[in-house]
Amino acid sequence: MRTQESYPLDVEAIREQFPILDRKVGGDLETPGEGPDDTVPLVYLDNAATSHTPEPVVDAICDYYRGYNSNVHRGIHHLSQEASVAYERAHDRVAEFIGASGREEVVFTKNTTESMNLVAYAWGLAELGPGDSVILTEMEHHASLVTWQQIAKKTGAEVRYIRVDDDGSLDMDHARDLIDESTKMVSVVHVSNTLGTINPVSELADMAHEVGAYAFVDGAQSVPTRPVDVGDIDADFFAFSGHKMCGPTGIGILYGKEHLLEEMEPYLYGGEMIRSVTYEDSTWEDLPWKFEAGTPPIAQGIALHAAVDYLDDLGMENVQAHEDLLTEYAYDRLTAFDDVTVYGPPGDERGGLVAFNLDSVHAHDLSSILNDYGVAIRAGDHCTQPLHDKLGAAASARASFYVYNTREEVDALVDAVDEARQLFA
Repeated sequence: MRTQESYPLDVEAIREQFPILDRKVGGDLETPGEGPDDTVPLVYLDNAATSHTPEPVVDAICDYYRGYNSNVHRGIHHLSQEASVAYERAHDRVAEFIGASGREEVVFTKNTTESMNLVAYAWGLAELGPGDSVILTEMEHHASLVTWQQIAKKTGAEVRYIRVDDDGSLDMDHARDLIDESTKMVSVVHVSNTLGTINPVSELADMAHEVGAYAFVDGAQSVPTRPVDVGDIDADFFAFSGHKMCGPTGIGILYGKEHLLEEMEPYLYGGEMIRSVTYEDSTWEDLPWKFEAGTPPIAQGIALHAAVDYLDDLGMENVQAHEDLLTEYAYDRLTAFDDVTVYGPPGDERGGLVAFNLDSVHAHDLSSILNDYGVAIRAGDHCTQPLHDKLGAAASARASFYVYNTREEVDALVDAVDEARQLFA
């Protein structure tokens, strides 16, 4: 049986689009892939941090710089017009991909964190005050937790946290208790980047709306891995990043319902986002440009368009099925070790990652050993330090999967973990 026949996706064909996966590692960091010590095949399992970029997306970046590199919305000349059209179409394509009503609801930022900050500062500083509450979860990424924590300090609002149960799921009864008439914003992660928990964001959005609050969903780990429709979720705001979904670094996406973005004041000021300026006052450009001050991420936006096309061609249902298959396989293999602790829900109820610890071995040491075998994972608190404190773990090792990964690579991970077990036995 050929490899791809056992997967929802044609993995062999996909891997041909990612030349980096053929790399050998292990040598001098100053001469990557060139030295005689670069002999270990790369097994890349750090996709929750950053996915790799396929050739069509790289081509889109190169085509822009080689063919029509120019600033957007500023020039009458041909190159500027070409770039402007391509950049605007990228907004249209992303809107279509996530179920937004149009480009007016899609703001390009530099990452998910900036998207969070945009809403927190542009909306939160104006709307929050003493007596108000913002509801988060105990599994929030620092991009959400730290941002709302600091906004609360500035405004006098209170931050409350929905408990995480022992199985890694949210305590929804606790959520119902916390979300009350004082609540102005419910900001929750869709798929936990540590536990892999898939949160019931639509239900949480309903709870928020019942008390007149808004719902903000952190989709950094969901949009790259599964079909997402912001309309079905009924999120008021939704954020994610291009670099986790086959796109380039340096571009994030903020979805916001059009009427809310219209009501909000800009977060950044300067060129591009203005309609008119006098010495006394200024007025703002139409959406979404009102929130894209200065020269925007033009090449990144155009390349993001290509990344969305690439994922759509694969089919997001197939992307999710492939991740589910690998994640359940990895979960089952790792939990077979009696000295390995895997955090979060069962393997068939989680997103495409597995965070774990090997008894008596710090996650950083484990990651270093795995690196000797060419297995690239992440080790640390994954920007969820309070959650790790709750778990009683200083750090954890995290393997995360994407469309080009295989069962054989999961086996390589498990074999390397077993080698570490023997080393520290």
